[in-house]
Amino acid sequence: MTSVKSYDAGPADVPILEETIGANFERTAAAHPHVDALVEVATGRRWTYAELDAEINTVARGLMAAGLAVGDRIGIWAPNCAEWVLVQFAAAKIGAILVNINPAYRTHELAYVLEQSGLSMLVSATSFKSSDYAAMVGEVRPEASALQQVVFIGTADWDRLRESAAQISAEQLVARQAGLSNSDPINIQYTSGTTGFPKGATLSHRNILNNGYFVTEQIRLRPGERLCIPVPFYHCFGMVMGNLGCTTHGATIVIPAPGFDAGLTLAAIESQRCTGVYGVPTMFIAMQHHADFAARDLSSLRTGIMAGAVCPVEVMKRCVEDMHMAEVAIAYGMTETSPVSCQTLIDDDLERRTASIGRAHPHVEVKIVDPDTGETVDRGEPGEFCTRGYSVMLGYWREDDKTAQAIDSDGWMHTGDLAVMRADGYCNVVGRIKDMIIRGGENIYPREIEEFLYTHPDVEDAQVIGVPDDTYGEEVCAWIRMKANREPLDAAALRTFASGRLAHYKIPRHVHLVDEFPMTVTGKIRKVDMRAESARLLGL
Repeated sequence: MTSVKSYDAGPADVPILEETIGANFERTAAAHPHVDALVEVATGRRWTYAELDAEINTVARGLMAAGLAVGDRIGIWAPNCAEWVLVQFAAAKIGAILVNINPAYRTHELAYVLEQSGLSMLVSATSFKSSDYAAMVGEVRPEASALQQVVFIGTADWDRLRESAAQISAEQLVARQAGLSNSDPINIQYTSGTTGFPKGATLSHRNILNNGYFVTEQIRLRPGERLCIPVPFYHCFGMVMGNLGCTTHGATIVIPAPGFDAGLTLAAIESQRCTGVYGVPTMFIAMQHHADFAARDLSSLRTGIMAGAVCPVEVMKRCVEDMHMAEVAIAYGMTETSPVSCQTLIDDDLERRTASIGRAHPHVEVKIVDPDTGETVDRGEPGEFCTRGYSVMLGYWREDDKTAQAIDSDGWMHTGDLAVMRADGYCNVVGRIKDMIIRGGENIYPREIEEFLYTHPDVEDAQVIGVPDDTYGEEVCAWIRMKANREPLDAAALRTFASGRLAHYKIPRHVHLVDEFPMTVTGKIRKVDMRAESARLLGL
């Protein structure tokens, strides 16, 4: 039998959108003027597509009056709110590059991003949770050499910005838009590197407009359907898969709360009769274990997307059975690829939706290569996941050397993820190249052990890492969160449970019980922090 190589290309029957974000939005608004475009549940504010287009134009003309030119950088530092959406589309209409700033940043990170991006205007919340944004902006502003203006949302600053739109005519805005190209950079997203400062993935209209379009095309989102978006806008999941996913289809953006809150998300799905909801697995786990879960009417749901981390099988089953999300999809990607490269189909069987990340997205190529040689491996063999197509970023902002390390001369983005392509073309991520555990010469993929631990009736969530070991080089360590009112597990009890079901070398030697895991604000587990803390606790 001849072996098949781990290469696949997504369908190309639906053409790529060759227009700017502003032009696409206006086309949707003209087609669906009376459909709700945006609903902010916390304040009760809502806009139809016609109303939202008018308000975006007001903000866009205000930004032009403030002196923003094509290619200037405008930052947004705020939790999810209607103004975030307004700035996103207004900046796109005038050709200013939107710089997404993580709401969890503190002064050190903020100062770096302001300076590295060359930001000339910052639109910011005044505060959120424990963050006093106004004070932090005041502290770092002297260090930001290009920053000329700061506009605080919900203050007189925002009112003045809107009022200044009167200085710019509608014709001037139309002329500005007409001069833009869909290949222009329009967005910089800082990816949370595990070492050093974050890198600014620079994305074009074409990158993110099409990715949002194809993500929601795959779940068959339709005009007037409502999508609940509890994931942060500052990340691709929120602003691309969510906001652009909705606006390319005439669907409604529903903001359940400024930050993720399981109870408020469930309430928003019920009150707004949402068709879909997005989340990372930890969000779905939180919703499914919330005290209000059984009482909420979630019957309006049919679809949604789980992404950002690997989905446990049990969580997916509850999405389908208890949340009515029969057409839920899994999506996989990274900021540098706008973000999605693979997605499951809504009519895929449960096995494909729980044991894979789907297959190549429309107009995208994927391959799995040997990390050492770069050769494409046979299907069924693990290697580094690489992707190529319209979705690959323009590069890292002002970091050509790092861009060259990530994107090879043939245009392939090297993700650093370890994956396997199955015989049917569906892929599965088995870990990060950096997360793989090598114990006594055996390659161990944490994902496999995590999936096994989820089968324990008392385990709510589990994460597996490698820790240093004098004998084997590395040993397996499991961080476990128990279900409420269950007996705590220790290493001996886990060994008994796993014995005969997992190869001996895969059974965790160390067990650490936790109430929560260290996470990025997007809900990705920070295994680098877990390794450091485990080494400290174990005296390694």
